[in-house]
Amino acid sequence: MSSAGRHADFELWGDPVVTEPLSDNTADVIVVGAGPAGSTTAYHLARAGLDVLLLEKTAFPREKVCGDGLTPRAVKQLVAMGIDISEEAGWLRNKGLRIIAGGSRLQMDWPDLAAYPNYGLVRKRDDFDEQLARQAQKAGARLYERCNVGAPVVDDRTGRITGVHAKLGDTGDKREVTFHAPLVVAADGNSTRLSLAMGLHRREDRPMGIAVRTYFTSPRHDDDYLESWLELWDRRGAQDRLLPGYGWIFGMGDGTSNVGLGVLNTSSSFKELDWREVLKAWCASTPEEWGYTPENMTGPIRGAALPMAFNRQPHYTRGLLLVGDAGGMVNPFNGEGIAYAMESGQIAADIVVQAFARATPAQREIALRRYPQVLKDTYGGYYTLGRAFVKLIGNPKIMKLAAERGLTHPLLMKFTLKLLANLTDPTGGDAMDRIINGLSKVAPRA
Repeated sequence: MSSAGRHADFELWGDPVVTEPLSDNTADVIVVGAGPAGSTTAYHLARAGLDVLLLEKTAFPREKVCGDGLTPRAVKQLVAMGIDISEEAGWLRNKGLRIIAGGSRLQMDWPDLAAYPNYGLVRKRDDFDEQLARQAQKAGARLYERCNVGAPVVDDRTGRITGVHAKLGDTGDKREVTFHAPLVVAADGNSTRLSLAMGLHRREDRPMGIAVRTYFTSPRHDDDYLESWLELWDRRGAQDRLLPGYGWIFGMGDGTSNVGLGVLNTSSSFKELDWREVLKAWCASTPEEWGYTPENMTGPIRGAALPMAFNRQPHYTRGLLLVGDAGGMVNPFNGEGIAYAMESGQIAADIVVQAFARATPAQREIALRRYPQVLKDTYGGYYTLGRAFVKLIGNPKIMKLAAERGLTHPLLMKFTLKLLANLTDPTGGDAMDRIINGLSKVAPRA
């Protein structure tokens, strides 16, 4: 939507009137952060005709810590955004998941479902995130790179956020700028300084994880299955310890493998261990011909937090919506974050578009306050099951038993794959789908 001739009518939201014409610093919605959550939100808002500012603190391309593997849930979102996901465009498809544990190896294809495609994708995050941001630009969003957002602009009378203060430009050549909009979306990741400044703090009763990964040149680079090692051992002490997490090996199709691990904070060893050293030790235990050795490492070992199961709430308050990692959307079952970042972005955009179509501030607030409930209806029960799962595998004995016995039962593992990856048909489907969907419906939606 062009800003020419329009005015930012904040008065309809119960906020002070901004009388000047819409400028580069004023929009309908500000989205802070151009990762998967922010870019998806901005894309769908812009497609619906809203004027959107998308503010990214770094410049593309930029690196993010991730396994780079995308399940069919994420693929569905890419298709909805019109992204070219062909092999010719540089995407590597995968057929499913290979699980290794207890001396066993089980290879499972992604399920055939009406709701999701039956393949996943692999793409490095530096390139992946930029593609989403550029797609949002094509849809009409105004992207500002090297835009470091600081404090929110808060109306003293209403307590609502009405914009953000930021520093724009390269280091040493930054200028202060203030952006205004009646709605702001926090898509600024786990640290989410914007949410903290608005008084939204992390819930300590929700699980957290950490992901640590690096890249190696390897002959396994073109593997068409994502590989997950369910037994992650700390063998550096007098006694081996089974850790609550998993290792992964994802072929990137470019001569390298993404090798990493994800660990949950339910382990007593979570804070005491150096997870980079654990990754090094695990890589050293892999077959030599795979090439996961220091001389084949193409970049440093990097780590990042995984905020899970709605660990920051409420997801809407006083003009601020939380999407993706900022709202703790990571799946506690498997550590997947990209799909839920994109899905929550689409949900948020749909609700904001509906709110803008309402005639009064009260009606707009009614629409916006649906957002937390829609998220709970969509994910709440499933995430509650995931929190129970996290507690269970925090017990090394249960983790060891599950890893050793589970893979000897292919039917059980097919059910487990659907459960952990959250891949079911919402209506109909097979008996496994109905069981998982039923459990998610009856579980509390906290």
